[in-house]
Amino acid sequence: MEFFKIKKDIPFMRHALIFNVISAVTFIAAVFFLLHKGLNLSVEFTGGTVMELQYPHAADQEKIRGSLRTLGYEHPEVTSFGTAQSVMLRLPKTSAGASGSAAVFNALCAAEGGAGKQVDTITPQGDHVARTACLNAKGEEAVILKRVEFVGPQVGDELMQSGLNALVMVIIGVMIYLAIRFEWKFAASAIIANLHDVVIILGFFAYFQWEFSLTVLAAVLAVLGYSVNESVVVFDRIRENFRKQRKSTVTEVIDSAITSTISRTIITHGSTQMMVLSMLFFGGPSLHYFAIALTIGICFGIYSSVFVAAAIAMWLGVKREDLVKPVKEKDETDGAVV
Repeated sequence: MEFFKIKKDIPFMRHALIFNVISAVTFIAAVFFLLHKGLNLSVEFTGGTVMELQYPHAADQEKIRGSLRTLGYEHPEVTSFGTAQSVMLRLPKTSAGASGSAAVFNALCAAEGGAGKQVDTITPQGDHVARTACLNAKGEEAVILKRVEFVGPQVGDELMQSGLNALVMVIIGVMIYLAIRFEWKFAASAIIANLHDVVIILGFFAYFQWEFSLTVLAAVLAVLGYSVNESVVVFDRIRENFRKQRKSTVTEVIDSAITSTISRTIITHGSTQMMVLSMLFFGGPSLHYFAIALTIGICFGIYSSVFVAAAIAMWLGVKREDLVKPVKEKDETDGAVV
């Protein structure tokens, strides 16, 4: 399926050096910010407490932050969760451990002029459930504690190690797959291009100090596979053109392959990006950074597949003989010796 067809090949490789210099500068900047600022790891990795609160009115986040600072939290993370009434607190680990959540709730309850109390509620199924609520002088609920989760530092370290192991295993698997399906020059160029995408995503998160959570790690792994798919499509077309365009140079073959896949790239990435943007704008805080990571990855995935992977393969000296085996001419004597 094609929305349009370009009759004349676009000379992408003519400008490959300029774009790869830009890419190299961006990559170096991303590495610098990763080393200089580091990632803003969520409590899932560092350990801490996650609390979800419900207010009957729009929550005053600055007031909540002020109450948390009085408890010793220097940089409390307070974000809306779905609606303006729901608030998510992400608090770093403290010596108080899980009991610190009670002190936080009592402080926020006192700020609303109420006191914490156990309230017995009935679910739609008819079950009685006890929950913690903050009741003011009129007996009305001022703050509701909906959820508390505590992540220990040991669990955070295990999650970090597991995430790194998953990333390494994906990279090794991609290298083996590309080396078997194509040739080592394509495998090396694709891995460099895909790692380029991953590092740039991490660089954005380090520079803006966006929270790096397990969902963001999942997005990074998804981008890695997504970029590989785009590179495979381009490499497949290059191999096909090597068979068809016998008299064309390597540069002409690569330009023709990229040009012929542009329509497919626009359809595929455009459809995916529309879904990601819907998550970004309507998915709420829980999907916000996940969607941002995917958006950056999709944009740079297209860029790297065209200007990084194909260009590196060209500079590594890929040629027709690497992908198309020469046909052996049949001996007229059929091996007979006279």
